[in-house]
Amino acid sequence: MHINDTQSLPLYTASEKRYDTMQYRRCGQSGIRLPLLSLGLWHNFGDVNDLTKARTILRTAFDLGICHFDLANNYGPPYGAAETNFGRIFKKDFAPYRDELLISSKAGWDMWPGPYGNFGSRKYLIASCDQSLKRMGLDYVDIFYHHRPDPETPLEETMGALDQLVRQGKALYVGVSQYNAEDTARAAAILKELGTPFLIHQPRYNMLDRWVEKDGLLDTLETAGVGSIVFSPLGQGILTDKYLKGIPEDSRAKKDGRYLQAGQITDEVIARVTKLNAMAQRRDQSLAQMAIAWLLKDKRVTSVLIGVSKATQLRDNVAALDNLDFTAAELEEIETVLK
Repeated sequence: MHINDTQSLPLYTASEKRYDTMQYRRCGQSGIRLPLLSLGLWHNFGDVNDLTKARTILRTAFDLGICHFDLANNYGPPYGAAETNFGRIFKKDFAPYRDELLISSKAGWDMWPGPYGNFGSRKYLIASCDQSLKRMGLDYVDIFYHHRPDPETPLEETMGALDQLVRQGKALYVGVSQYNAEDTARAAAILKELGTPFLIHQPRYNMLDRWVEKDGLLDTLETAGVGSIVFSPLGQGILTDKYLKGIPEDSRAKKDGRYLQAGQITDEVIARVTKLNAMAQRRDQSLAQMAIAWLLKDKRVTSVLIGVSKATQLRDNVAALDNLDFTAAELEEIETVLK
């Protein structure tokens, strides 16, 4: 049952100024430029959510020049719901703008029962992409990702499935998510031999989770000519002012517990976040805006993937692009805080 599913909005016509202020960055060595901020549909587009709000978020994003919408087969809840709901909204609002949009989906996590609904086999990836296209009502996706590494399936099989999807016209480009540097380099070599356009990697990366730096992933992507789009830029809300005075009852840490647990919000973390928040205030930014800007200081980060529950949050995040520059002293201070 969709909340407010029948509530109507006026007919949508995209803003004529949608490309006037958004900034775009080339994705690796490809012909694709991505907006510095892209919209993820991980949360807030399931059957438990208010689809009128979801529709408003998508409209606002596109009007602000965010032309990349990122989905996955298991986004919901329930699994598949985000793609289905996006497809309904797409048909009503965005079908005339299909060629202006870059739409991605993924497969790699558990999706249906039995041995063929998970990880990275050719059977799973091909079937999952077909299902995603049906749910969204699309002929193709612009990017199809393998959502996570599979320790058992040979990488040649997984990359071969992505290659097949491109050759079938179901995806224009392919990507991977959460692969380490070593596996990314292997994937890039296989895809290059197959002649398949390896466009992008989607890793988790934020001020408090910097594994991509220690792992050398960004260096590997640069060498391979592959772009990156980073998710969880605000650490599921830790890198905002939300938890500075305790854990609110309506917060994700209190209500969800799957992706952010109250135990992660330690006194040490709050002490760091408090110092970062003071820095952001000196920069005339919110902490969330500074956290986004900090990621974009590295040109190897093509885009930052944001998820929002209301349009005002989206506008606040986009305002981060008004101040992307850091002085050497600011960067040094941030490093001191994060050590």
